[in-house]
Amino acid sequence: MPDWALAGLTQPGLPWLMALAGLAGVVYGFAGFGSALIFMPLATIVVAPLLAVAAFAIASLSAIFTVLPQAWRASDRRATLTMLAAALAVLPLGVWVLRTGDPVMLRWAVSAVVLATLAALVTGWRYRQSPGVPAWLAVGGAVGFLGGSVGLNGPAMVLFQLGGSDSVDRTRANAIVVLTVSSAAYGPMIAAQGAFPPEALTFGLAMAAPYGLGALLGRRLFDPARAGLYRRVAYGIIGAAALLGLPLWS
Repeated sequence: MPDWALAGLTQPGLPWLMALAGLAGVVYGFAGFGSALIFMPLATIVVAPLLAVAAFAIASLSAIFTVLPQAWRASDRRATLTMLAAALAVLPLGVWVLRTGDPVMLRWAVSAVVLATLAALVTGWRYRQSPGVPAWLAVGGAVGFLGGSVGLNGPAMVLFQLGGSDSVDRTRANAIVVLTVSSAAYGPMIAAQGAFPPEALTFGLAMAAPYGLGALLGRRLFDPARAGLYRRVAYGIIGAAALLGLPLWS
């Protein structure tokens, strides 16, 4: 086995990170968001942010088969495709920031973004206007930049979807489509800038199975009639992950 492949399978704390990926998958399949919000703050305690983002991009490819097909059927196609186009256009800038930024500062940024998102959601932030193409482009751009720079494509999307008046089904479906497809682009975009860590491939593949199985379990647990419950559970896990991921604990 090549040295780089073996390095991916001998990462510090790999069993713990596999369990963390499984938990992230459950929340993602359940709530339609939150996988990176859970995984990134804690994973960057153990590995460098660039490696964590690249490996999680590989692991989250399993969501294409487990939760994306069902979500695509329930999504707003025009809105999601517009947001995806903007996200993919801005993603290279975010990856450049990730590639050149300071790892400790990026960890602070991860936890700050997570906590700010959580605070806005918990306090019930909402918007009243009916969104259109300009709003979709802005949200998509934020998804691409935050996803590329700190591995968190979810916060802008979650705020936008939960701050509107769409049904729980539509909100969850839109989020899954945009976040799953934009996450799938992380690896190729990092590789295009010559910064993809080779060990991220086997590292990510080791986490793909628990993530995919977790997403399947979360999808089965989802019940539109209990929207308040599933949001509260996701918020609690996300908040704990953000606090534990602060560089103060290193």
